[in-house]
This record gives sequence, structure tokens and C-alpha cells, in this order.
Amino acid sequence: MTPPRSAFGAPPQGGDAGGPAEPVPRRLLGVRGWTGVLLAVVFLAGVVPVLNLFVPEESALHLSGFYVSLLGKILCYAICALAIDLIWGYTGILSLGHGLFFALGGYGMGMYLMRQIGTDGQYKSEMPDFMVFLNWKEFPWHWAWSDSFIGQMILVVLVPGLLAFVFGYFAFRSRIKGVYFSIITQALTFAAMLLFFRNETGFGGNNGFTDFKRILDIPIATPDMRVVLCVLSGLVLIGFYLMSRAIVQSKYGRVLQAIRDAETRVMFTGYDPVAYKLSIWTLSAVMCAVAGALYVPQVGIINPGEMSPAASIEMAIWAAVGGRATLIGPIVGAFFVNGAKSWFTVAFPEYWLFFLGALFIAVTLFLPNGIIGLLKKKGERE
Repeated sequence: MTPPRSAFGAPPQGGDAGGPAEPVPRRLLGVRGWTGVLLAVVFLAGVVPVLNLFVPEESALHLSGFYVSLLGKILCYAICALAIDLIWGYTGILSLGHGLFFALGGYGMGMYLMRQIGTDGQYKSEMPDFMVFLNWKEFPWHWAWSDSFIGQMILVVLVPGLLAFVFGYFAFRSRIKGVYFSIITQALTFAAMLLFFRNETGFGGNNGFTDFKRILDIPIATPDMRVVLCVLSGLVLIGFYLMSRAIVQSKYGRVLQAIRDAETRVMFTGYDPVAYKLSIWTLSAVMCAVAGALYVPQVGIINPGEMSPAASIEMAIWAAVGGRATLIGPIVGAFFVNGAKSWFTVAFPEYWLFFLGALFIAVTLFLPNGIIGLLKKKGERE
């Protein structure tokens, strides 16, 4: 007699004949995985600060401030790539609009940093320079919490999360999927970019926010703060990675993968795909918003350009190049692509976009599983 099969096509594990299936416990990470996490923590929290702050600049081992800032930026990008993998690699939802959530998180942090400037601005006013220039007499209503670090950090999570929830609710309830969903997310991002370009919205218009001075009343343009922000970005990435591993290995994660592979069959087994898709979509948006909040104090500027469709498309490219549905792959892809971008835009600035397009085409045709898939295949052959 053929054994009964679960909703996901596999025989139930454990239990007596005819009894309820017992879930098989799965380790979050193996020995090699935890070793890798430990080495990453040691490198970020130990090696990077030492090489930058304590090794003399004339030493070959010195890590310059430029590379610390570059590392911090790429770590933020890697968080976005990881967020894309959760919805695209594991749930089958391709978003071309996550740059919006990244930028909203950045603007949330930027509003607080603008208030931290105080009277050190060009016009010696408590209000940001662009508001004084536009002859504004008081702060807009959405700047009410801008002088509170905790308040703004709540908004960094709440605003993008709420927007993602509302948008996702109507989109998923309407069963919009595939290329149509991707186009709608791109249109949403483009519309938001046009809105933020307008001066009357209170977000600095075309110039956005810049010329930051302090964070938590601590000078922001110092080597110590640069290292702290870089290390914090790395630790947040590691935390999100472990959280994502726990998600994809849980029953919830298996349902997400079933939705990716056969959403109609999942509905027939009694699950509600809308709730699962909406929850992971919202979580993914919040992850990007947190990355944006960490990104802004490290680069010193946030403007509507971060909402451009090209920025969101690049996030998808990072995930595709590294390898979807692997978690570690998108992180590798973010480092590979942005490392190449840093070199190309200096050595051959006019060819960068051609290289990026060629890379995406090559990965699509010859490396459908990305860099990680190639490494796994090579390891199996050996």
C-alpha cells in the first residue's frame, strides 16, 4: 500500500502507522555554517576596527576609511539582496520596487540626522536649510517625531511596513502575480520618486538630505563612527541571515516554497496563500528599510534617486548573480556586483552599465543557479 503523502508531496516523517506525523527537527546551521558566522563576526567586530583604527596608515595592513565605508555600503546592499531572495527565491514574487522601501528607511533616518544639524547649518536655524530657503515657518506634520531617534526608528519600520502591507493586500487579494506584479511594483516606485522630487513634500526635493553633522549628538564624520556603522551593518546582516534561515527551514518557509512551485495546489490543501505572501512581502520591505536607515549615515546623503527603477532592478540582479533560494547566494552576489561596480566606475566608468547588462544575460543563460550554484556543482564533481 502506498504511504500517505503530505501537502507538499513527501511522506509524513515519524509517528506510528496511521498516527499523526511528527516534524523532523532541523538544525539552523551545521558546524561549517556556525563556523562561518563566527568568522564573519570576528572579522567585522574585530579585524576591521583594528586594521582601520590601530594599524598605522603607512602599513600595508592598514584598512583605509574609504574601504570601511565601501564595506558598510555593500553590507547594506546585501541586506536588500537577502530580502529579495525571501520573496523571489523562496516565494516566487519578483519585486522591481524594493528600492522604494530602501529609500523610505533612508529618509526616515535622514530626517533625524537633519534635525541633529541644529543651528550648524548655513542659515543658523533649527529648521533644515532647504526649509529656510523655501521660507517655511514651521515643520510639516510628518516631521513631528524627527527630533526623536527612537521615534524615527519606529517610523523607519512602521511606514515602509504599512505601505508594503496595504499595497500587498490589494495586489495579492486581486491575484496579481508574475510580470504584472513586477511592473506594478516598478510603477509604484517611479510614482514615489516623482512625488519626492517635489519641494512641497518636505523631503528636500531634488537634493534630498545631506550635510549631516551628528547622530545621537556624536559627530558622524569620524573614523570611530564610520567603523561603528560598518560593524553595526554587518551584525544586522548576520542577524537577518539567521532569521531568514529559521524562516525557510520552518513549516512556514516550506509553505512559501510550495506557493512558489504550485500556488493552486497549496490553495486546494487548505492554506491561504494571500496571508503567507503578504507576511513575507511585508517582512522583506522592512528589511530593506532597515538597510536604508543604516546606509544613509554612511554615505552622507539620501535623495529621490534611490527610488529610481534602476536601483530596484539592481537588487534583483544581485540575487540572480549570487544564486536565488540559497540565502548566502544573494549576499555573495551583492558583494561581487558592487565590488565590480566600484572598480569599473573608476577604471572604465562609461562601460559599467554594459558590463552589468552582459553579466545579467550571462548568468541567465549559463548560470541559472548563480555563483553559489556553480560552486556547488564544482564541489559535487570533485
